[in-house]
Amino acid sequence: MNRIAQFSVIADDLGNVLRFISIGTCVPIFIALIYREWDMVLPMALVPVILFLIGTGFLKFPENKREAKLSHALFSVALIWLICAFVGALPFTVGIGMPYLDSVFEAMSGWTDTGLTLLPDVDTTPYTLLFWRSMMQWLGGLGIVAFTVVMLSRTGLNPSRFYRSEGRTEAFMPSVVQQGLQMWKIYLILTFFSVILILLSGVSLWDALNIAMVAIATGGFSVHSAGIPFYENPLLEMLIVPVMIAGALPFKIYYLSYRKKKLSFFNDEQAWLLFFFAILGFIVIALDLFIFTGTDSLTSIRQGIFMAVAGITSTGFQVTSPSTWAPVTVLFLILLMFIGGSSGSTAGGIKLSRAALAYRGILWWFKRTFVSGKVIVPFRFEGKVIPKNVAETEVSKNMLIIILYFLVIFFSAILIMHFETPTHDTSNVLFEIVTATCNNGISTGFVNPDMTPYSKIVFIFAMWIGRLEVMPVIVFFMSILKGFE
Repeated sequence: MNRIAQFSVIADDLGNVLRFISIGTCVPIFIALIYREWDMVLPMALVPVILFLIGTGFLKFPENKREAKLSHALFSVALIWLICAFVGALPFTVGIGMPYLDSVFEAMSGWTDTGLTLLPDVDTTPYTLLFWRSMMQWLGGLGIVAFTVVMLSRTGLNPSRFYRSEGRTEAFMPSVVQQGLQMWKIYLILTFFSVILILLSGVSLWDALNIAMVAIATGGFSVHSAGIPFYENPLLEMLIVPVMIAGALPFKIYYLSYRKKKLSFFNDEQAWLLFFFAILGFIVIALDLFIFTGTDSLTSIRQGIFMAVAGITSTGFQVTSPSTWAPVTVLFLILLMFIGGSSGSTAGGIKLSRAALAYRGILWWFKRTFVSGKVIVPFRFEGKVIPKNVAETEVSKNMLIIILYFLVIFFSAILIMHFETPTHDTSNVLFEIVTATCNNGISTGFVNPDMTPYSKIVFIFAMWIGRLEVMPVIVFFMSILKGFE
């Protein structure tokens, strides 16, 4: 079967998804009207119009009733994210004359919830574009496909595969469509209460809305060049902390807590791990700041709490630059960013569930090494004994993803160091690659508009690969080169 025929298997579903996304991307146009930024209406309108036209174009492909494979689902998800980034970049280029490559970087950072930015001056950027950045992160928080799957009443593509190809592996309902609907209900409620909470700090409604949208999405874009320090408001910083944590917790906790009328936080391993790493991170960072950099105790505590939570929840907000820290503190923050938040949340990183499974798998392998081959060492997960063949497969797949993350970071760092001047600090380069690949967004200042175009391309790919947890991107390029067979 030729490539066109292969693509037609998924074209109908891709078309529907893109047309539904186009509806959601109309919202910033109303912001342009509210703030009377008439010159931003057309640039912003390009996004829904082009997404709708591309979607309509896909629907024109000849119908192919052949059953879709997992490779089709993975390819589709990777392609949707690429299309959204390339189209979402247009308002920055058309509206404020930003170079298109920089605009794609900005849009990819937005959709992937990373928070790195190449905007030359955030403070002078139109309100419409600032809201568009926040909205991309908010929509990208649960995933672009998760945004649309609840509206797909019929799909030839397996909805479960389509949805989970985006990294949505934390199931709490048998129906993917129903789960997607419940997740978005929870998301809207959390966003609403986050806005109310942040308003208590005394900031304006505009600032509270944007901060809440990107904090619950564990994004990190700000409406000011200085970021959160612009406000000089310790209360605001402390109010953002629970919002970041709320976005990084498994959403099934909220659903089960509502259904059972009692908190499920205490029964969820990922929740325990999230709080454990947040507290451990706070202690280590605060002590390091006090001992190694001479920061006063109150500032060390305040920055330690905020930066530890921002690191483990993969939120790009920061109240200080890691470039001013001791190298050992920066290395510890890299560890937090690499692990990231929970599966089934808005957070990035390898995920707490994957880190926990890797830990169990390593212990299991070591236990089996020191006993007789006839002795059966059980593998326990979530209170159940998993059959040996199933456990070996799952642990191996889990470790493969972690290794692939390491390889992406390693090769990206090598490329960046070749593209940039040799005088750049290697630790800063590594830090920025980790924060991009794990969709965190905390920066040392290395990422800036003056980077070479090649470095920007590497960062774009790193953010895309990290958000989709590597495999869909690999399948995407393999499908282009070899087809779906």
